[in-house]
Amino acid sequence: MPRLTKAYVDGVKAPATAYEIHWDDRVSGYGLRVTANGVRAFIAQGRIKGKAVIITIGRFGLFTEDQARRRAQAILQQMRDGIDPRAAKKAEEAERVTLRQVMEAYVNRPGKLKPSSKAEVRRHVEQVFATWLDRPIASITEDDIRKRHREMATKGLRGKGPAPGQANLSMTTLRALINFASRQYRRADGSPLFLFNPVDVLKDHWAKLGTRTQRYIDKRGIGTVWNALHDARTSPKNQDALAGIDLTLFLLLTGARRNEGAMLTWDRVNISDDPAACWWHLPDPKNGREVFLPLNSQAVAVLRERQKLTISKFVFSSRSKTGHVTDPRAPMELVSKIAGKTLSCHDLRRTYTNISMRECLIEKFRTDLLTCHVPAQADVTARNYLDLTRLDWLYPECQRIGDWIEQQGHITAGDNVVPLRA
Repeated sequence: MPRLTKAYVDGVKAPATAYEIHWDDRVSGYGLRVTANGVRAFIAQGRIKGKAVIITIGRFGLFTEDQARRRAQAILQQMRDGIDPRAAKKAEEAERVTLRQVMEAYVNRPGKLKPSSKAEVRRHVEQVFATWLDRPIASITEDDIRKRHREMATKGLRGKGPAPGQANLSMTTLRALINFASRQYRRADGSPLFLFNPVDVLKDHWAKLGTRTQRYIDKRGIGTVWNALHDARTSPKNQDALAGIDLTLFLLLTGARRNEGAMLTWDRVNISDDPAACWWHLPDPKNGREVFLPLNSQAVAVLRERQKLTISKFVFSSRSKTGHVTDPRAPMELVSKIAGKTLSCHDLRRTYTNISMRECLIEKFRTDLLTCHVPAQADVTARNYLDLTRLDWLYPECQRIGDWIEQQGHITAGDNVVPLRA
C-alpha cells in the first residue's frame, strides 16, 4: 500500500519551523509538503535539463490523494520526456486566454493609450465582437473573420444597413489585439499563439469606402441637415436621444472628433456673456497638444440648452455605463439620409473643414488649428513663439463658420426670401 494515503495525510504532523516533505514509497518524486502552519500540498519533483525542479500540484482538500497521485505521474512523465511542466501549463493558459482578457491587457498597458483610445477599442470589441468576448482568442479563424466582416459591411451592427467603415475599423482593432496576443502569449514549443494573423485574410477584401475627401455634407444639404436636427430636438424619444442630437450639432459646429465631444465634461467648458470668452478645453487631443478652443454662438446655444437638462459631469450625458453618449446613431442616420450617403461622425469633421476653407475662405493654417491638426505651415515662429494653446484669437473664424451654417438653415427654410412689390 502506498505511503501517502488519505489516512496518512490526515494524520501528518506539522513541523516546528519551515516545512517538511513526506515522499511516497511507490511513485518516486511524488510527495506531500507540510508547512509549520499546517498547510499540506502535494508536489512532484524531477529534473529538467539536469536541474531539480519542484512543481506544486495543489493543496490537500482541493486535490484528493488519488487525484494528486495521477497528476504527479503525468508531470513526472513530462519531465522524463524533456518537457517543462511549468511551460506547458503556461502554454495551456495562453491557449485559453479570451478576447476580453487580451483586450483588457492591451488597453491597460501603462502610458500606451489615451482614455479616448481605450474607449474606442472597447467600443469596437464589445459591440462588433460581443459573442466572441469570452471565447479563446486563439480559436478565431479566417472563416470567422470573413463572415463577421461581411455581416458588418452589408448589414451593419444591428442589421439596419451597411456599415463599411465600422466593418473595416473593427477588424483593424481586432488585428492589433491578435498581434499583441502573439507577442505576449506562447505555445508549449515556444511558438507564437498565432503563426499568422487571421485578419490578414481581408487584405484584398476590405469594404470599399469611397474617397474619404468626398465624405462630407455637400453645401446644398447643410441647411436641410441643420433644420432637420433642430426639428428632431423638439420631439426626441428620450433624454439619451436628445443628447445624441445635441452631440451631432456640436460636432458639426466645432469640427471635433466624436470622442472629444462625447466625453466632454462641464469642467472643461466656459460659457460667458462675452461671446469671445466662450471656450472648450481639450487637455490631451490626438496631436498631443493641450488646447483651449473658441466656441461660436451656435455651439454656445447648444451647450446652454444642455445645462438646463443635465446634472451629470458629462455635457452629453447618457444612462449608459460610460455616463455619456458614445454613438449618436439615430441623428447620424438622419444626416446620412439627407446627404444621400452613409456618413460617420468623423465626416462631420470633414464637413466643418470644407465649410471653413471653401465657403468661409479661412486659410488652412487657421483651419488646422481649429480642428487640432498640426499645421503643415508651422515654421520655427509658429512652433516656438506663437501661442497655439489659447486659441481665442480664432474666435472670428470660428463664429464665421457657425454663422454660415445657420444662414444655410434660414435659406433652406425660406426665411431670407423677401417678396417683390407688384
